[in-house]
Amino acid sequence: MVAVWGIHNDALSDELVEEGFISIGWSAIPDIRSIGRDRDSLKRALSGAYPEAKAGAIPVWAGILYRFGFEMKAGDVVIAPYRADSTLNFGVITGEYEYLPEVPVHPHRRKVRWVKTGVSRGLFPQAALYEIGSAMTLFRVKKNVPVFMNFLDAGTDSPTQEHVVSIESHAVDEWIETEPSAARLDQFTHDFILKTLLQDLSHEEFEHFTADLLRAMGYQARVTPYSSDGGVDVIAHKDPLGLEPPVIKVQCKHTAAQQSRPDVQRLSGTLAHGELALFVCLGSFSKDALGYERERQNLRLLTGAEVVELTLNNYDKLEPRWRTRIPLRQVYVVDRASEGR
Repeated sequence: MVAVWGIHNDALSDELVEEGFISIGWSAIPDIRSIGRDRDSLKRALSGAYPEAKAGAIPVWAGILYRFGFEMKAGDVVIAPYRADSTLNFGVITGEYEYLPEVPVHPHRRKVRWVKTGVSRGLFPQAALYEIGSAMTLFRVKKNVPVFMNFLDAGTDSPTQEHVVSIESHAVDEWIETEPSAARLDQFTHDFILKTLLQDLSHEEFEHFTADLLRAMGYQARVTPYSSDGGVDVIAHKDPLGLEPPVIKVQCKHTAAQQSRPDVQRLSGTLAHGELALFVCLGSFSKDALGYERERQNLRLLTGAEVVELTLNNYDKLEPRWRTRIPLRQVYVVDRASEGR
């Protein structure tokens, strides 16, 4: 039976996808296979390598190393949340555990063939997102396996339904995987905002939301006529009358689909001399599209994750109608650091 794993990696970035691997830290630990195929040996090794670690962390770390070294198999599915743009990468493990002592970061690795990358979190039900938001570096996905497998098997950009399955696990692992920590609640809030914008708003409403978000940030903004906007959905500027340059032409894409370079180039083609372009979407941008942004001084791309962050940063200045649609309040929660090394 194919297992589905979730893995978090904040130490490495684009090289994971570009070079095709997953990895974990604990660089002071040598080749896991040399320690022995049991958790007690791993606990002793960890206690010796990290004497400053809290006692409760050692069994959790040992479980992660054991799973990465011995339980994961070629053919298993991996889901890797990518914090930089708040998307998900899906891959299939293609090789056995490897130890690379020559690499400076994360020497414990496994080869992966990435199947889908840059997938919007807004496509999945909240229960599935909460499960893969575990505070653990590596964990077995248990309750929402059919959600993710249906998404991969269907070859489409949205899962079909939510199922629940039950698999027994170690008590310590179960506790840390479901603990309502600050990081998990923060991700839950980001996911809630993205899903609300994506699923509860129409395209026209999203244009008005974008205009109001720009106003909350200190810009003047107006929505162009919906039926004949020519690809420009919002006009923004700093001048209260809109008579002084620069004018900002905004295109809003109410979709979680990844936007390509040609998509972005079409907006740039509408610019007159001295005008600026802002492309806003609820998904992500391709590597070529991001490269095009770097080439242009008059272009800015906003991903779904950035729209969510701007919404949080300017929430109190948003119109009441949007705060009603996206109800939030500030609370104090437990701030527990991740166990990752």
